[in-house]
Amino acid sequence: MNTMLRKSVLGIAGLAFTGGVFAGPIAAHAAEPVQGNKPVAVSVQGAQSKIDLNDEQTANAKAIIAATKKAGLPERAAVISIATSLQESKLENLGHLGDANDHDSLGLFQQRPSSGWGTPEQITDPEYSTLAFLKGLKQVDGWQDMPLTEAAQTVQVSAYPDAYAQWEQQAADIVAHNWNS
Repeated sequence: MNTMLRKSVLGIAGLAFTGGVFAGPIAAHAAEPVQGNKPVAVSVQGAQSKIDLNDEQTANAKAIIAATKKAGLPERAAVISIATSLQESKLENLGHLGDANDHDSLGLFQQRPSSGWGTPEQITDPEYSTLAFLKGLKQVDGWQDMPLTEAAQTVQVSAYPDAYAQWEQQAADIVAHNWNS
């Protein structure tokens, strides 16, 4: 490659890098849902997943938000709860899935009667299961300020502890859109 072409390519790459350094944090901050003046998402970690929600899934997300308010907890608790449910059940209130079931896991959070989460009827009630999850969350010291995946994992004790992080942005968007409705 001749010297002039190489300098041009390196110059363009340098400009692109500099633009990304300065514009990246601004663009990233602009995309964060806001609660008053405070972002609902503390810091989104890693690649994000997103699914289109049907009416049932939207109703379940709203039920999680209502239960969070009933428990007197802030929007951040709803974000953690919805992200957890997105990972565990895609916001579907799952009954027993036969051979495809993970042990005796049920409901929005895939809670297990055999682990003391409640009866199958209770666990498949969106309000009950959310309040049970939130009771566990409140017992985690500093959950408000820790990464979402760490807070969720401490409550859920999943075989895939980092999987919750991928749903944080969608959960924050759902909460920002529905918290005041």
